[in-house]
Amino acid sequence: MKIVALLPMKGNSERVPGKNFRMLGSRPLYRWMLDALLDTHQISQVVINTDARELLDNEQLLSDPQVVLRERAPEICGDFVSMNRIIQDDIDAVAADLYLMTHATNPFISSATIARAIEALQANPDADSLFSVNRFQTRFYREDGSAINHDPNHLIRTQDLEPWFEENSCLYLFTRQSFAQSQARIGQRPMMFTTPALESVDIDEPEDWQLAQALAPTMETT
Repeated sequence: MKIVALLPMKGNSERVPGKNFRMLGSRPLYRWMLDALLDTHQISQVVINTDARELLDNEQLLSDPQVVLRERAPEICGDFVSMNRIIQDDIDAVAADLYLMTHATNPFISSATIARAIEALQANPDADSLFSVNRFQTRFYREDGSAINHDPNHLIRTQDLEPWFEENSCLYLFTRQSFAQSQARIGQRPMMFTTPALESVDIDEPEDWQLAQALAPTMETT
């Protein structure tokens, strides 16, 4: 089975400027996820769809036969373009039996976790896709203070509450067929995959960058 990883990468970011190329610990942010993908034995190729080709050329990625740099077409550049359009562009250009899509902004996802996600989907014949989630068992409230998933007058232990799941954008697995049917990276029969909490940091805001900086020395040694 040919598994291709899609790692879209912008040159700039509004909330954390230039984050993909900032140094996090001993390496640029994007290298964390790229290295994890290259260390995952099931993955045949990593495709980087980017509007920052010149920055990546300077990193000498072209010397790695597993890495394919694709210059992002002008019509799918910008902050308001749906990620599904970028994925479709990569699917049209690169054939695979299974696609894994992730982000450079999830630096701590390990190759072991990626491999487990692939194995989980392959072991589930009823699922056509997989997406990663954070699992919560805690008390949630609406903005008006009303309870959502519990009764404040009859408290039970949080570990006995129904678990809720948050899409965390760390990992998506899908086929060309499932993407065509749903027009999205989550298919019509998806399965959820819980990623470890420490690995699920997503760098979106300046505070997320500060958290990643604090965790980086520990995560580099694991």
